[in-house]
Amino acid sequence: MSSTTTEATESGHRSDTAVSGSAACRLLPAVPTALLIAGEWRETRARGVTSSLEVENPATSEVLATVVDAAPDDATDAVDAASAAFTSWARTSPRQRGELLRAAFELLTDRTEDFAAIITAEMGKPLAESRAEVRYGAEFLRWYSEEAVRATGTARTAPDGSSFHVTMRQPVGPSLLITPWNFPLAMATRKIAPALAAGCTVVLKPAEETPLTALLFCALLTEVGLPPGVVNVLTTSRPGQVVSRILDDPRIRKLSFTGSTQVGRVLLEASAKGILRTSMELGGNAPFLVFHDADLAAAVDGAVIAKLRNGGQSCVAANRFIVDRRIMGEFSAALTEKMHAQVVGPGCDPATTLGPMINVRQRDRAAALVDSAISDGAEPLLFDPVEPGSAFLSPVVLSDVKPGSSIAGQEIFAPVAAIYPFDSEEEAFRLASDTDAGLVGFAYSTDAARLSRAATSLECGMVGLNRGLVSDASAPFGGVKHSGLGREGSEAGLQEYLETKYVSYPI
Repeated sequence: MSSTTTEATESGHRSDTAVSGSAACRLLPAVPTALLIAGEWRETRARGVTSSLEVENPATSEVLATVVDAAPDDATDAVDAASAAFTSWARTSPRQRGELLRAAFELLTDRTEDFAAIITAEMGKPLAESRAEVRYGAEFLRWYSEEAVRATGTARTAPDGSSFHVTMRQPVGPSLLITPWNFPLAMATRKIAPALAAGCTVVLKPAEETPLTALLFCALLTEVGLPPGVVNVLTTSRPGQVVSRILDDPRIRKLSFTGSTQVGRVLLEASAKGILRTSMELGGNAPFLVFHDADLAAAVDGAVIAKLRNGGQSCVAANRFIVDRRIMGEFSAALTEKMHAQVVGPGCDPATTLGPMINVRQRDRAAALVDSAISDGAEPLLFDPVEPGSAFLSPVVLSDVKPGSSIAGQEIFAPVAAIYPFDSEEEAFRLASDTDAGLVGFAYSTDAARLSRAATSLECGMVGLNRGLVSDASAPFGGVKHSGLGREGSEAGLQEYLETKYVSYPI
């Protein structure tokens, strides 16, 4: 990697894509590249197939590392390990489980810069955002270190006075956790922390695009003293085969998945055979409503946060900006100015505010949605030519997008802001809910009653009122409709890994 940097051009984009990356290069030799099974880092048991998986830097297409490519037999071994460790871990005191999570929080916080460098190297986001992800991810460890001792039940006399009822919470069992590439640390901690707090053992399958962060984090867990087999990690380029082997194993009792709605449907169908407990955090198509009485400056600032966090590659990214026609011109101009000011470049350049997309395929998909919207009549307020073979996509702003355009019905997952006008509050709510997705919605207004109506009218699991960011470890994260099942974070996230048992005593 080159250590050179370049000046930003007048448009705010980097004139070169040189990468420093020295921190990541220094750390890469310390990142495990093997499978973690039963406390040991090991190679695959596969025979006669490719047994390695290349991890690339999306900014340069450079190969960062080669990790072991797990096969179905490795999946069986991982389930063996999780099953063998379950009884002992479930009986470990809640306080001890919490203390291990707290120790992991402390160590991860101390190593923020190391983890941020690896996240940026394999995922591409700017270092400032990677540091924010480490802080966010660490909060799940701290929160569930405190929640581990709060898996409480109930006790009461039966209404007829003949018996005494006790309910207790017990861990559901060995769990399969499948995480996406966009937040390679936070999505792992958001699942692992409540599972361990509840007393479950896990098999983690990180995304093949970004396995290094997960491997480094699981090495940290072993370092703080997590017993062998409690957390097992499978990196693989054959997720269908590996996941099918795990879901077919009757010892697995829980599946937690974050990813696309399409894949979520397949996993739900596969889980039905074993009657698994499932948590599904699936795709979004977030509406961002701006009413005529909104604080325009605050709305634009919130729009940039809601749109460009993680380069728009987030399930909670604002997808559809639904703006009162009376202020649409002013809002569009201000948003375009803010989007135009973004500095596009490799994430490890301190000047960069918008890194590459995860790969060229995802960039081309987003560009095709933009082209289609323009063909349908949208006005491009900001749209730079796409460089062939590059994963970079400069910010895009489209005005007066047609509700029937293909971009309206899909999760864009890119730095593309599509603006739709509305003429009445009722129309705004109708447009906002005109989607199968229902993860998050945003609304800006200075009218408290209107905000209250927005909170109740938006068909989604989370609502941000006069703010463009809702994610918090202490809050229940999840959606309705095709955006998923269950919740992560808060006390609700712990309940996803617990079964309720009722015991009756005669009086």
